[in-house]
Amino acid sequence: MRWFSSSSYAFPLWTLILCSAFLIAPVQGEVLMIGSNLPIIAAPGDDVILPCHLEPMFDVQGLTVEWSKPDLKPDPSDRLSRVEYVHLYRDRKEVPDMKMASYFRRTELFMDAMKHGNISLKILNVSEEDNGRYRCFIPKLRSRVKAAVVELVVDPNVAKTSTMAPLHPRNFQTPDPQDTTPTNAGRSRVPVVVIVVTLLLVLALAGFAAYFSHRIFQKLKQKHQKDDEIQKQPLQV
Repeated sequence: MRWFSSSSYAFPLWTLILCSAFLIAPVQGEVLMIGSNLPIIAAPGDDVILPCHLEPMFDVQGLTVEWSKPDLKPDPSDRLSRVEYVHLYRDRKEVPDMKMASYFRRTELFMDAMKHGNISLKILNVSEEDNGRYRCFIPKLRSRVKAAVVELVVDPNVAKTSTMAPLHPRNFQTPDPQDTTPTNAGRSRVPVVVIVVTLLLVLALAGFAAYFSHRIFQKLKQKHQKDDEIQKQPLQV
């Protein structure tokens, strides 16, 4: 009877290790687009910043950046209607012809900060008509997450921001776009940590399974060897 060596049981474990390495690598090296999980609250007439950045820092100056309002439905009576944007950046410059008329000369990106992955949008002199969700989208970003959504709430009951006014909670949701320090690093790393821990647990379980399988294999092998020795012994008359 032919027996395989115990090293053959290491094959499933090494297979799992190699597969996990391929699974972990793209997750850890992937660029993430991060917006704001809280609404941006402003008063009519305020200048606001809709925060959006890439993490880790990634130069997007050569990519197309689209800011739009996903909840804004096109006018069905307008047959000539086309896709319009709150702000469109293409070929290293703004494309004003594709902007909504109501946002003309009211939006801007922070060009110097784009090389650091900051694609926050500044909107000047907001009004209640600007309420709603805003979507930041990079079509050619090599990532599973190519878009982020930020909600803007323009409330006339909120006091207008001034340099002499005390800090308002809404001010903490519109960070300085020149500040390239990652503010959502902990949140963005949580999925990666969960995946890594899960894979390590799977590998540990696979290792225990391989170890106990090897022990059982050795015991069965010894039992069969003893049975073979008994069968080979001459019968005593």
